[in-house]
Amino acid sequence: MKIKVCGLREPENIRAISELGVDFIGFIFYPRSSRFVSSVSVGTGLMPDESTIREDSMGRETLIHQQHTPARVGVFVDASAQDIIARAVTFQLDYIQLHGNETPTFIANLKRTLKPETRQRSSSVLYKNVKIIKTVSIENVSDLDACRQYDHVADLLLFDTKCDTKGGSGRQFDWNLLSQYQGETPFLLSGGIGPEDVEAVRNFHHPRCLGVDVNSKFEISPALKDVEKVKAFVNAIRRESVGYRQ
Repeated sequence: MKIKVCGLREPENIRAISELGVDFIGFIFYPRSSRFVSSVSVGTGLMPDESTIREDSMGRETLIHQQHTPARVGVFVDASAQDIIARAVTFQLDYIQLHGNETPTFIANLKRTLKPETRQRSSSVLYKNVKIIKTVSIENVSDLDACRQYDHVADLLLFDTKCDTKGGSGRQFDWNLLSQYQGETPFLLSGGIGPEDVEAVRNFHHPRCLGVDVNSKFEISPALKDVEKVKAFVNAIRRESVGYRQ
């Protein structure tokens, strides 16, 4: 069961969460979000020269010495390809998560553009091609129809609760609806998952479910995660794989 912790921003908090053995850490590049990762522009409108997340606090030179290094995910909502590419390079992202109305054509073009852009050396690490996560908002079974157009286009889907805002509602949708999902693209389960949902997560089964995404239910304040709550959740979710005994 893979675990993604999204909405991080504070350097020490990033380091602490990364050390818990989570698989993905998410950074939100949507200006309307209270978890927005801002940056200072060099004046070109494309490439920030300094960010609120610094390389010495979340950089791979630090994380590479850990036994497990989480993948970096950048979350975007209907952003331009230029904006996405700039941040993918600057923040050395492994995944781009698209949380808006991005079309399959946009995603396919973005993947082709990112391929050569991300094959470069930085901090003595050679980066792989950036992969794409497409968020699909779910309220009823008809919303699953939207998944078909992203099959074999996105590398991973993320099922979230449909709401007026772009995520962060703290509400869950009916996970039973996902029994109707018959696509081939693996997915992450998201939407209001909290510390109290350990057993529900462990009892959820779907052949394409790769793991879960958590955010607001583990926060002290926007973008600041409660490390102990995340740690307890990670340990509880994975207790079978580490030989847990009550």
